[in-house]
Amino acid sequence: MNRNMTAILVFAAAMIVMPGAWAEGSVAEVTDMEALRTAVKADKKAFVAATLALTDAEAKKFWPIYDAYQRAVDLANRKRNLAIQGLIGRDKPLTDLYAKALLKDLFDSDDTEIAARRTMQNRLLRALPAKKVARYLQLEAKIRATQAYDMATTFPLVK
Repeated sequence: MNRNMTAILVFAAAMIVMPGAWAEGSVAEVTDMEALRTAVKADKKAFVAATLALTDAEAKKFWPIYDAYQRAVDLANRKRNLAIQGLIGRDKPLTDLYAKALLKDLFDSDDTEIAARRTMQNRLLRALPAKKVARYLQLEAKIRATQAYDMATTFPLVK
């Protein structure tokens, strides 16, 4: 199945999942976070494509920047997950020294993500209209919020 057909199918599925979030045939504000989570899990790229409604020329510029950003965020997320697992997954008590090292790793992963976001924003502003860049950054913020919520509800506090 080609990429356009996948995007159309995910868009149609999202319209069914998010009945109150669509207006006059275009994507309205994405406020139903559970529906957003579902659409992103199904196919994030297709959901982003449907939400941004990029022209062919815009898409040609956008997707390489998007892919590079996603790779950087995936790396930051892996670092963050390792640090969190180190904080909560120990059989023996957590020492202050080890906790400090893991906290540094958490902040380093945040810094990596922020740097990637700044780079991506600067590249997108040269490639797309600012309004579409702002819309994409809002969408990414909502997606990250659902991921942060999932992490917060999954991992217990350090003992």
